[in-house]
Amino acid sequence: MWDIFLQTLPFFMLIALGYGSGLTKFFTPEATAYLTKFVFYFALSAMLFRFSANLSLAEILDWQFVLAYLSATTVIYLLAVAVARRRGLPMTEAAVEGQCAVIGNVGFLGIPMLVLLLGEGAVGPVMMVLAVDLIVFGSLIVILITGSRDGRMSPRVLWTVTVGLIKNPMIVSISLGLLVSANTIPVPVPVNEFLTLLGAAATPGALFAIGASLATKSAERVAVAGWLSFCKLILHPAAVAFAALMLFDVDPYTAGVMIAAAALPVAGNVYILAQHYGVAPTRVSAAILISTAASVVTVSLVIAWVTSF
Repeated sequence: MWDIFLQTLPFFMLIALGYGSGLTKFFTPEATAYLTKFVFYFALSAMLFRFSANLSLAEILDWQFVLAYLSATTVIYLLAVAVARRRGLPMTEAAVEGQCAVIGNVGFLGIPMLVLLLGEGAVGPVMMVLAVDLIVFGSLIVILITGSRDGRMSPRVLWTVTVGLIKNPMIVSISLGLLVSANTIPVPVPVNEFLTLLGAAATPGALFAIGASLATKSAERVAVAGWLSFCKLILHPAAVAFAALMLFDVDPYTAGVMIAAAALPVAGNVYILAQHYGVAPTRVSAAILISTAASVVTVSLVIAWVTSF
């Protein structure tokens, strides 16, 4: 456990460095926004394209894996939504809380950290988790919020979801990489070196940006944020572990990667959606802040456990 903690510590030290820079205003919110845009559209996209271009769809598309992750995640999502509705919240807020309970920071934190800690074999499973999060649950929150406000489903809602997926650089870069791989198109050496160089900026840039953005978050409504953090850091990986190891035939190593990905703290893009739609952004920011702080310990514990099998 101590060895794993020491291995994860540098990642969280980078987050802490970004947090300190944002808290002291050395790194302004505007600077953080531009750094996030660089990582999201360029560095992380280059990393994902290079990874996926060296994989085949057959290597990463495991339906047992998808069903295990999707079913477990849906259970925790429905639990969080049900608890929110029980408290008398409208469906829009319940949908946002459901998103907090299951959507982890796979893109900015999971890909760089889990690949380094669990090995290159983690690339495919982590990308599958990312794809399910973006395609299924990223679409679901838009449908629930927009549909609840309109009072019905409409072609406009489906069009919004479709455009959002098409414009997401992570989906685009993974799809293009798999397309290159499927057609056995060789990546020229200078291009591959360019992608390697640009992708190398994803890890430090993403972690620093996470920290800097956390400096602008508040910890209001701590009780609710604590419940959502508990869902994300404890209940979600526990449900995924049960599904992968007990209900579905998932390879132990792949199951371990899936469980570790499920243990990641609440993703920053949940806050972006909450702010965009004007639905409980303060509550989401508190959940991100608390879950990220607590994950220094919980993620180390989960990774130490999954590496044992």
